[in-house]
Amino acid sequence: MTKTEINKYKEILEARQAELADVLRKRDAITIEKSPDALDEVQNAAERELAIRNLDRESTLLRNIRAALRRIDEGTFGVCVHCEEDISPKRVAAVPWTPYCIACQEAVDRAQETGNESLEELLVNAA
Repeated sequence: MTKTEINKYKEILEARQAELADVLRKRDAITIEKSPDALDEVQNAAERELAIRNLDRESTLLRNIRAALRRIDEGTFGVCVHCEEDISPKRVAAVPWTPYCIACQEAVDRAQETGNESLEELLVNAA
């Protein structure tokens, strides 16, 4: 990967990082409000649950972006953190914060879906 491409991805990641950090500061939707109406309580709980899920997803994304920025600084950006093979340019363009190549990512996804094998075992088998 060329220095120009890496700088382009670094700019994209830094912009996304700033955007997510701003969003995560605004967590008003998680407040617990009491209501005398049971239906309002249920609706508030559902909205709060959705806000928590979004916060969790965005926090995970922010951690992944920060890790990608560290990989840029270390000179390992675009290389799978598990098998150390180059990540395809199309994948990096689509998901610049990805730490895994397609094969390792599929193993991670399967592990999360089934919960049967440990992540380390699946990654060993994927590589």
